Amino acid sequence: MSSRLLKRLLLLLALFTITLPAFFCNTPATTNDEEPHETSLWKNVYDTSAHYVGMQTCRTCHESVYQTFIQTGMGQSFGLATKEKTGADFAPAHALVYDSALDYYYKPYFTNDSFYIMEFRIENGDTVHKRIQRVNYIVGSGQHTNSHIFDVNGYLYQAPITFYTQKHRWDLAPGFEKGANSRFHRMIEIECMSCHNGYPQFVANSENKYTSLKTGIDCERCHGPGSLHVEDRKNNVPVDTSKGPDYTIVNPRRLSTELQNNVCQRCHLQGIAVLNDGKTFFDFHPGMKLSEVMNVFMPEYEGAQDKMIMASHVERMKKSQCYVQSGKMSCITCHNPHISVKFTPRTQYLNACQSCHSNAPGQHQCTETMQARAAKNNDCVTCHMPHNGSIDIPHVAVTDHFIRKRPVEDSMKEKITAFLGLKCFNNDKPDAITKARGYMEFYERYAPSKGLLDSALYYLGIQGDVEARKKQNRDYIRAYFLLHNYQKVTAYATQLQPSAVNDAWTAYRSGEAYYLLQQADSALPWYQRATQIWPYALDFENKYATCLLSLNKVQASQKVFQFVLNENPNHVSANTNLGYIYMQQGNNAMAYDYMTRANALDPDYEQNLVNLAVWYHNNNQPEKAKKCLEHLVKKHPDNDKGKAMLLDLER
Repeated sequence: MSSRLLKRLLLLLALFTITLPAFFCNTPATTNDEEPHETSLWKNVYDTSAHYVGMQTCRTCHESVYQTFIQTGMGQSFGLATKEKTGADFAPAHALVYDSALDYYYKPYFTNDSFYIMEFRIENGDTVHKRIQRVNYIVGSGQHTNSHIFDVNGYLYQAPITFYTQKHRWDLAPGFEKGANSRFHRMIEIECMSCHNGYPQFVANSENKYTSLKTGIDCERCHGPGSLHVEDRKNNVPVDTSKGPDYTIVNPRRLSTELQNNVCQRCHLQGIAVLNDGKTFFDFHPGMKLSEVMNVFMPEYEGAQDKMIMASHVERMKKSQCYVQSGKMSCITCHNPHISVKFTPRTQYLNACQSCHSNAPGQHQCTETMQARAAKNNDCVTCHMPHNGSIDIPHVAVTDHFIRKRPVEDSMKEKITAFLGLKCFNNDKPDAITKARGYMEFYERYAPSKGLLDSALYYLGIQGDVEARKKQNRDYIRAYFLLHNYQKVTAYATQLQPSAVNDAWTAYRSGEAYYLLQQADSALPWYQRATQIWPYALDFENKYATCLLSLNKVQASQKVFQFVLNENPNHVSANTNLGYIYMQQGNNAMAYDYMTRANALDPDYEQNLVNLAVWYHNNNQPEKAKKCLEHLVKKHPDNDKGKAMLLDLER
């Protein structure tokens, strides 16, 4: 695997082309019959009547803990885009970013109390493109980064620039570098939001629409739903926690070591999360095993043990001999999650080390020379857990939780020699279908190597459970779709009825396969089914409307495109397609309005440039038509249609 592919590891990209990406968020719409789950003494783990009450309710009894917690990285993880929240420098010398690959400049700025990002392009000294987007939210505590999110009618998207506080610089956001800048189109899906913030009110039949958001990770993410606990306190139900637990709410310190780590690794084991059938990212409660909801895979490589991703704390810790040999090491062995690391005394971490590595008889003692120890102020962490750059987030350095006797020095950084496979870090025995889904997820997001799909098909083929094999059509459809074997996709789709499919991505992929095989009539019911399952997945709606249009169902198509734009007026493809419809209908004014709107949103969008050139040509403006086509060919040199039109125009 190339270093460039590794560099892109675990960056959530959403690049939209004419064919939708095959990215699958692992949120199946189906729900299986409820399977038996493990039991727990903690009443709020499995009791479906338990619900979230919010951090302000917790605060009424736990004010002192609240005051320290809101200063932690978790408490500061998400907030409104205000001058108080941002840690960025907006001085002219710092606040300008240039994307040399796509030729866009970005300037962040405040006007009064509102935060904006301006995207612009300059040609021959003139500004030829300018888009201004208001920013609504800031993600990140500011210890490492501030990233930026904007809201369009509840649909959340990431802005293309980030402030890297450690380096005190603005730059392209992680995953937007080296030509991968998706500008203002990267959706903030529930997998991302559910770790970077407290649980939101999410529109379940969408990809990125929310009705309300919290500001910061809250108490109940680690303690579980608080309603049972609050009800008992209101009713003065007696409990003496000096004699035993209050089982109405989870106290992570009273959990087993494994379950303690499961609480933390819900978000601090960043990898390829494969949800179990019928589960969502909301279903994990503290006190459960994470494997009851999802399995999290990480790629394993020969060599490169110094390579790490930013939120891989649990994975790195589990590689450590301190963890392997002790059997009792958890995240809260060293950390108090109620107190910011900025305010935690260094002695707390050193005492954790010395609890096993003091001079007491029978304990492992430090073998370093006194001279070397003195040079590091006898600080175990400095030597054994040095700061390391992350491969997924540029310009940051984080503590490497892989505790080693001799961490790799900069001059001895290891090189990857081979990809060994995926390893599940929260379940020693994931089933074959789950492994297959992990390989497909890894392929889709980070490393499009055919060998990963070969592995996925192998694991699908060895699944032995008869009932499990009945579920596999969607997995084979996914695998062959990724292989661009659309004949195989439709062969599996013919075994199903669209109305019986409850997974939106399976319906979409089936429809897209038929469409790409130029069988639009067969594609239509599958696209329609995808939009029935997820009516607020606007890209699915757009593809459904495109299929309707190809079948000359113009009025129905127009209605769906208009729905998309009512939901999100910034949808480039829907603006382009409506402009085309109006041009075909001879309504030049409406056509021009939609096409110029699309051009203002994305001046490089291929189909819209073609359509604009046709509009200018039809309206006796040949120079503008030529300019559109020249820009099209410059930005998309493989567009043969544009080249032919330009040659025709120049004759």
